[in-house]
Amino acid sequence: MNSFASPQTLVALPFPGKNLGQPSAEDLYSRIFDAILEQRLLPGSRFTEDSLGQMFGARRSEVRSVLTRLSHQQVIILRANHRPRVAAPDVEQTRQTLHARRLTELTLVRLACQRPLPEQLKRLHALVDSERQCTARGPTIRLSGTFYLQLAEMAGNAPLAHFLGSLVPLTSLAIAQFDAQLEGYCGWQVHEHILDAVERGDSREAEFLLSQYLDHLEAALLNPQPISRQNRVAG
Repeated sequence: MNSFASPQTLVALPFPGKNLGQPSAEDLYSRIFDAILEQRLLPGSRFTEDSLGQMFGARRSEVRSVLTRLSHQQVIILRANHRPRVAAPDVEQTRQTLHARRLTELTLVRLACQRPLPEQLKRLHALVDSERQCTARGPTIRLSGTFYLQLAEMAGNAPLAHFLGSLVPLTSLAIAQFDAQLEGYCGWQVHEHILDAVERGDSREAEFLLSQYLDHLEAALLNPQPISRQNRVAG
């Protein structure tokens, strides 16, 4: 099955049989983003606020708020008088995103090693444990991105952390869009090693591990293949 939808396609999403109740704003964001990362909303596909509201049991205003947030992250494209559309980053956009991410993230991880705060380390260890237990593609990719955003918070440089927040969702979208061939490398094990280095204050090791991770991302995402539904990975 071709993973790329026509820009005019309206995709229907499968949902659990039981009523999960009114989702919180953060839960609704996670569920819609996961639907994108799981390819239930295909790159380039269009939809309506009403259709998402019915599917997720949310009010239109709540859906609009999530779509606005995702548009700021360049995951959703919003244009006046057009239905919302899932972004489909090309190789050059992905290349630029990864280059900017490398420059930003290596600085942030070095700063994080200078101030590994116990409470934030505890949160990161809990997040890595959640990644380890997670098997669903969408949540795994999103949790992986969250790891790097929380690590950036520890660095204590708000502008750089904010900038990284605009890059990580785009990387997640690229991983979902292409068959990244990252099994066995980009996942909770890598994050655990990076976190151990940060906890020890070993900036050289942390930067090396992060750079190696980004090397693998570049090698996979800049030579993309259409996504294989039998070959799902996290990064």
